[in-house]
Amino acid sequence: MADLNVMYDEATALKDQGDLEGAVAKLKEVLTEDETFVLAHTAIAVHLQKLGQNDEALTHAKRVVELEPDDPFSQAQLSVIAQRCGQITAAEDALARSNTMGSGGCGSGGCGSH
Repeated sequence: MADLNVMYDEATALKDQGDLEGAVAKLKEVLTEDETFVLAHTAIAVHLQKLGQNDEALTHAKRVVELEPDDPFSQAQLSVIAQRCGQITAAEDALARSNTMGSGGCGSGGCGSH
């Protein structure tokens, strides 16, 4: 099995060189090895959105949320990508979920308690 972290770093280097298509290809290799590699889904979602491949970008952003459902950042990223892809309702829903997760809930001093 390939070292997924090395492959991810190679994808990052390609992105840094301005080769988004190459970065996407390398990240797809990572996901072939491990479909649950969250960082690869996170990065590929951003790159695909920048390349105008909105449906596939959203698929990867949604996969991040499936893999890390309790992570507010995952919801926030989904919100940004959905907004950039013109899916405003989905963006607003994901942002609301992110904000709710980040608030700590009523038991952590939220909801107006003092």
